[in-house]
Amino acid sequence: MTAIWVSTPMAAGASADPMPPAVTVDIRIDDRAWPAAVPGLRAAVRRAARAALKAAPVAGPVELAVTLTDDAAMRDLNRTWRKKDKPTNVLSFPLAEGAMPGEPNHLGDVVLARQTVEAEAAAQGKPVGDHLAHLVVHGVLHLLGFDHESAREARAMEGREVAVLAGLGIADPYHLGVR
Repeated sequence: MTAIWVSTPMAAGASADPMPPAVTVDIRIDDRAWPAAVPGLRAAVRRAARAALKAAPVAGPVELAVTLTDDAAMRDLNRTWRKKDKPTNVLSFPLAEGAMPGEPNHLGDVVLARQTVEAEAAAQGKPVGDHLAHLVVHGVLHLLGFDHESAREARAMEGREVAVLAGLGIADPYHLGVR
């Protein structure tokens, strides 16, 4: 596990805020091909998760898990939880229960399928790392309660994703090639 602090730079002369909440991102790599697909994989996942949490902050110390798997495992999860017998790029499993007093708030789990992520990135003409970052942000926003079931929800969630990705130097994934 890697603990990272979510904070923003302090302006000159400003008083120090209390210590920001700790964010723990537990990264599990089930598919050994992931590190070759995305150089600096663990750092990229942490950076994207942290950016999503900054855009929709939560109180107190938090933790979440990101599992990097393959299409076969994702297909099993998708079939079990969504009744769709095919792999998908990302699934989020929010934890509905609150934290025990004195314990970090576990937000839930985000799972990504390498082959689907690679194929989508290739089809969209963008780096796999950029697509991974987008899907980590997307998954973390789901853990925080954002959704895209209605057009209104989709616009709000996509707008937040685009802003977070812009902060990471990644182009708007919904308007690739549009200037």
